[in-house]
Amino acid sequence: MDIKELRNIIDETDDKVCELLKTRMETSYKIAQYKKEHNLPILAPIRERKILSRLSAISGEELEMYIRTIYKTIFDVSRSYQTRLIGSENESYKKIIAAAESTDKVFPKRASVACQGREGAYSQLAAERLFVAPSIVYNAAFEGVFKAVSSGLCEFGILPVENSTAGSVNAVYDLLIKYDVSIVRSVRIKVDHNLLVIPGTKLSDIKEIYTHEQAISQCSNFLSELKGVSIIPYANTASAAEAVANAQDKKCAAISSRFCAELYGLETLSQSVQNLDNNYTRFICFTKNPRIYPGADRTSIMMVIPNKAGSLFRVLSRFNAIGLNLLKLESRPIPERDFESMFYFDVEESVASPQFAELITELENTCEKFKYLGTYTEIV
Repeated sequence: MDIKELRNIIDETDDKVCELLKTRMETSYKIAQYKKEHNLPILAPIRERKILSRLSAISGEELEMYIRTIYKTIFDVSRSYQTRLIGSENESYKKIIAAAESTDKVFPKRASVACQGREGAYSQLAAERLFVAPSIVYNAAFEGVFKAVSSGLCEFGILPVENSTAGSVNAVYDLLIKYDVSIVRSVRIKVDHNLLVIPGTKLSDIKEIYTHEQAISQCSNFLSELKGVSIIPYANTASAAEAVANAQDKKCAAISSRFCAELYGLETLSQSVQNLDNNYTRFICFTKNPRIYPGADRTSIMMVIPNKAGSLFRVLSRFNAIGLNLLKLESRPIPERDFESMFYFDVEESVASPQFAELITELENTCEKFKYLGTYTEIV
């Protein structure tokens, strides 16, 4: 047979498969009604294993793996369909909707804000992008920002979570697991690193450079060209600039922002020393209690998934089955458990959509631990 004849056979087979799948989904609808009437869970793992075992036996060794993969996807789609039909809403989803309904319709212009670092840090720039007149309380450590918000000392906290060059700020992700906070906004700040010195300093005078660890990574190309210079990590780039200003020593320099040059009376010896010009850091803004402001279309969640083969695939297949866009996937080790991870997801979807309700309900019911981190808008 030629290719046209073979494709005709495929088309005819697809038509039959489609009709059979429609029959299967219609039967799933009836099963969903039964489960709802008898208060039964959507997930039936024993039943699914029996089906896979039976189909494996009749599919043959060559096609067994493919048949199992196809049917695992069919199971995922069927569960999503059943969840939609039953219309069940778990406690997490109810709390999310309550937060959306009770939140003010306008994001505040003025607020008390906790930031890591000191005046001149990029977190200050992020705060001033989000608020017209923020009252900023600076903290030496990331955890201090979480504590300030959790204790009620500050209404909002702002911290970096990832950089377009250096990647994720893992310490912040770990603290998101530890503290109960809700992300209400995120903002991208363009990072422009400069080599700052006391006036009159030459490049050959420099023996030590102070800056934050993320900045070291972001400026690695420039730093690698400097010979005989020690790179000393600082808590943040603003503290590094302040240390150089206080030292008044030509052997010291800092990698920091132009704003810090003005703030601490320093001179810019080299401009834009980062590896890439389009270098951005993403900051999150969070509160103690959930708030969802109008227009929010990005949701962050964390999950602990059973340490079994295919567990992550089954979670990811939910996004595909429901038709949602997964923006970010990050894994972090769980300190008290060997070789197990907490997964962080960013999803693009409005809380008002039925797909969002399906996602929250399905994921919480299929994972070992589920944590909702907030629904918000990202300012670019």
